[in-house]
Amino acid sequence: MTQLNTPYPSTAYLTGFLRSRGVDARQVDLALALVLRLLAPEGLRELHAAASRVSTPQAQWFCAEFDRILAVTPRVIAFLQGRDATLAHRINTRGFLPEGARFAALDHYVHAEDEGGDPLAWAFGALGLQDRARHYATLFLNDLADVLREAVDERFEFVRYAEKLAAAQAHFDPLAEALAREPHLIDRTLAKLTDEALAQHQPHVVLLSVPFPGSVYAALRIAKQVKARAPQTTIVLGGGYVNTELRELREPRLFDFVDYVTLDGGERPLLALLEHLQGQRSRARLVRTFMRDEGQVRYVNFVEPDIPFDEVGTPTWDGLPLGDYLSLLDMLNPMNRLWSDGRWNKLTVAHGCYWKKCSFCDVSLDYISRYEAASASVLVDRIEAIVAETGQTGFHFVDEAAPPKALKALAQELLRRGVAISWWGNVRFEKTFTPELAALLAESGCIAISGGLEVASDRLLQLMKKGVSVEQVARVTKAFADAGILVHAYLMYGFPTQTVQDTVDALEYVRQLFENGCLHSGFFHRFACTVHSPVGRDPDAYGVRLQPLPEGHFAKNDVAFIDPTGTDHDALGQGLKKGLYNFMHGIGLEQDVRRWFPVKVPRPTVARDCIERALTK
Repeated sequence: MTQLNTPYPSTAYLTGFLRSRGVDARQVDLALALVLRLLAPEGLRELHAAASRVSTPQAQWFCAEFDRILAVTPRVIAFLQGRDATLAHRINTRGFLPEGARFAALDHYVHAEDEGGDPLAWAFGALGLQDRARHYATLFLNDLADVLREAVDERFEFVRYAEKLAAAQAHFDPLAEALAREPHLIDRTLAKLTDEALAQHQPHVVLLSVPFPGSVYAALRIAKQVKARAPQTTIVLGGGYVNTELRELREPRLFDFVDYVTLDGGERPLLALLEHLQGQRSRARLVRTFMRDEGQVRYVNFVEPDIPFDEVGTPTWDGLPLGDYLSLLDMLNPMNRLWSDGRWNKLTVAHGCYWKKCSFCDVSLDYISRYEAASASVLVDRIEAIVAETGQTGFHFVDEAAPPKALKALAQELLRRGVAISWWGNVRFEKTFTPELAALLAESGCIAISGGLEVASDRLLQLMKKGVSVEQVARVTKAFADAGILVHAYLMYGFPTQTVQDTVDALEYVRQLFENGCLHSGFFHRFACTVHSPVGRDPDAYGVRLQPLPEGHFAKNDVAFIDPTGTDHDALGQGLKKGLYNFMHGIGLEQDVRRWFPVKVPRPTVARDCIERALTK
């Protein structure tokens, strides 16, 4: 259960790699298939039967409008898949789609100054015909998701399904209990899709990639069905969630559903496991693999070098229904929409992070700590192969922080070969990104850049070992913006020892960055301490005291802590998010930032022309 607009890249990488080693590997996206099946006429009729037994307003709306919903939903799906563009005219009349509670939120955006009272005039510029229609169509799908949540499973989400069952969950009991319940409509639909995939491919081994906590419940539902239908099939669990939260796995009940769990980069562990299953390698020579042995969880790691990043092969999307993904327009924030709007080819410039010092990051884990780059020639070879296969020239580089040296070489190679693509990705706002380099990246096809400003405070940036200053971020982001590249900042609050004054000053810095045209978009998130980060591993160095982790044999990640400053970060977070939201719309850029906070806060200590002066140096 990940994005609906594009395939998650792990299966494409593993399929390409395994095929390069002579393994007959196939891939399917049951998350997309599940949503499409639930929203097909048969699925909607079953949902109607469930909703008729529920008395909530949203379920009543669904039942009252069911005939219209049944008629328009296939057309809405086709429109979002790019198969029926002219339907945008009908959708924009606001008379074509049955409108549930999600549409009511539009009324809150009507301001007196909006020309003609247009409820979307507050968005980033006037929305075009297609964008406006996709936003309405997305609201319609969210209305249907609300009905699924109320009538079938309260944990249902398109992206984060039953996330709380798995996220930092020390005990397996909640998942075990949920999986033991009588299957409901969503479970039964996923089971049918699993049966169809088994019948089509008849696999000997099934790999389940689980990138997020919100993917775990559905993955184990799939595994349970595979065990029931094809008990001789070997099932292997891996992916980002496993690599982050199950590193100390001791829960034997997980192995009622899967046979093996592998950690970190999957290439070497899978080669070793396939050799073992073919009788060519003993269990003692498996690599980074958990299994159940005589009722106990056993971890085996026969040390072998990982496959070099240059040799992992080219990802392939063969087998995935690329024309069936849904180009949604949920959040109108210009950067956030890139995540859900359009089908991007996801590719990695380098494995790991070249900086790997940030104190809030899981720098001890392989996906951060093991840094390896591929040559620009190899990267562009992969890009050309992917474009030839998919027909799509949009790329999202999914690195934690793409290295400036590698991006420069990539841009030069793209221009040398005359390869025309559009691309975006995540970077560190470091001084290497000069105006000249930003212009080169833009010329090579860069359309957007995101990066971590985190807490806009030089004291805290130094404490978190970010390796940048606020003034430096201002100059780098301005260079990108002047090159015509959309700039998004990741922002953080609640970092250890952050005071009320730090928080107010941070928002003042952010205000000035928007005022001076350095940023176009941003997002504030609350700091969370993890057991794999420097803060979690050495809390004394950051002036905090960790709370004891709950005892358990399953997942371990987030850890609560006590900050001696006693700052009410929840109240301050409201002000930060409200201020940022308005800055992104060009509102309140001349006003005192204290107005956004719901509690009394001190005056900023930052000079109101601090960023302007930094840019003129």
